[in-house]
Amino acid sequence: CRRAVDAGTAAVCVWPDFVQQSARTLADTPVAIATVVNFPTGDERPYAVRAVTEQALLDGADDIDVVLPFRAFMAGDFDWCGALLDEVRAATLDRAHLKVILETGEMANAAQMTAAATFAIDHGADFVKTSTGKSAVSATPTAVGALLDAIVASDRTIGLKPAGGISDAATAGAYLDQVERVMGAGYLTPATFRFGASGELDALLAVT
Repeated sequence: CRRAVDAGTAAVCVWPDFVQQSARTLADTPVAIATVVNFPTGDERPYAVRAVTEQALLDGADDIDVVLPFRAFMAGDFDWCGALLDEVRAATLDRAHLKVILETGEMANAAQMTAAATFAIDHGADFVKTSTGKSAVSATPTAVGALLDAIVASDRTIGLKPAGGISDAATAGAYLDQVERVMGAGYLTPATFRFGASGELDALLAVT
């Protein structure tokens, strides 16, 4: 948390167990606290995910990153997926940003990625995020392009978070260029664009 303040990152992302400690450490700083739920498998029950979300919010979380039940989504179990996202949206409404992790590396093609992003947006996502970083394939230009398609089609302002496998300045720059071409330079602020990559900070500090 102290390093995040020194470097000026938008947020720190921690397990729910550490939200309260992070909130104390980051009090009176501009750094937000994000935490993950239904992570990383996407297989937990809606009730359990809602309970963890509620506690994280009480502990001081600003952002909730929930994993879409991506296996259920790919199997066509949209009722289960919708129920889980709706539970988390109800908990976070007017209290925290909701970022939905799609785990695009497990999806068959760009069309399925766009469909998943659209589904997340329809169920209240403020951000769509490519990956947990725990699968063999994380963020890719194809996935980012697919998510941008869903964002452009939405009637709300939706943020984008490429995550996982981004570990050098050149890769980060390529994503920034890709997103700017579609959304414009004004989109590239913490309110609508973030990177999720634990190794990226070291790489960026090394070239600044």
